[in-house]
Amino acid sequence: MSVAATVAPAASAAAQELIRVMVVDDAIVVRGLISRWVEAEPGLALVASARTGRDAVRDLLRADPDVVVLDIDMPDLDGLSALPLLLEKKRDLVVIMASTLSRRNAEVSLKALALGAADYISKPATNREVTTSTTFRAELIEKIRQLGGRHKRPQALARASSAPAGADARARVIPAEPRLDIKLRPFSTAPARVLLIGASTGGPQALTGLIKQLGPAIDRVPVLITQHMPATFTTILAEHLARVSGRTTREALDGEPITAGTIYIAPGGRHMLVARRNGAPTIALDDGPQVNFCRPSVDPLFSSAAQVYGSTSLAVVLTGMGSDGTRGAQAVAAAGGSVIAQDEATSVVWGMPGSVAHAGVCSAVLPIGEIASKVASLFGGDRP
Repeated sequence: MSVAATVAPAASAAAQELIRVMVVDDAIVVRGLISRWVEAEPGLALVASARTGRDAVRDLLRADPDVVVLDIDMPDLDGLSALPLLLEKKRDLVVIMASTLSRRNAEVSLKALALGAADYISKPATNREVTTSTTFRAELIEKIRQLGGRHKRPQALARASSAPAGADARARVIPAEPRLDIKLRPFSTAPARVLLIGASTGGPQALTGLIKQLGPAIDRVPVLITQHMPATFTTILAEHLARVSGRTTREALDGEPITAGTIYIAPGGRHMLVARRNGAPTIALDDGPQVNFCRPSVDPLFSSAAQVYGSTSLAVVLTGMGSDGTRGAQAVAAAGGSVIAQDEATSVVWGMPGSVAHAGVCSAVLPIGEIASKVASLFGGDRP
């Protein structure tokens, strides 16, 4: 074993209940710091640290982590190259990609998500900023808990589905029994005239599949998306969805009219809202405070759209941590519109869609593979 990689002793039976974490980063300061953060957290156990992707691949089975925090830029074997090798050795491994915020790293991170990474996190630009950023520490620990904890839940997911590999390869399971504690409400009787989508952790993969499946149906309505992402990442996401959909897709511009057949992405760092100007629905961007600790946030989009589109608004809440989107979904339902949530089994994290589902405002809770067909039917006014 090299001095750059360490593996903890075999865990006891009690320790198996902990979320086991491997940290992979060539910067010794960052690697050591994240390792100490993990060790200081109840419920988490540091089982290995490694300097390169090659060290991580070599030690994976011996360390047997639930979660790997994987840096992108490393010598010998970088994070993107190591990712498929790690997932090949342990199919249910949760990998969180870590990188500084740049266009290249944003592109690499989104490619990593398509290859099976569960999520990404943006590191501060310098080692000094990493050591002083309480926000980065809190966000990383929360991601480890939420994503790693999914595989530790006693009610965890019963049987694998036959879904093909690809954008949704990280969530190929369906529940053994339907949820009985969720109350649904009727769909709106009015045809949907706008599609509103909110997503966070796991969202890029879910969005890719949904937009691709919608196909020509997108031409009938505008699509407005708030995905929790920083600036630069949202730019790359818009370019990616443009290729997938073959439709005009871009980060929204303040004051531009909202037109059918166009996909609007909330820019990183700005809330996207819907306003009515000269009688027409229009994009309004807002630099105000974070909502639900997020900017962009889903709630402002949903709530403002409900005021403009009323009963013709259709909101979809996809996988994500937290509860962002719940108040907005309540506003959509109160205005007579319809709300669909992604189900637990196909969500990377069932925080946002679960919160909406339990709020009693959904008309359907569906696997990601079934949402597009339901959405398309509602554009024409079909009822269940």
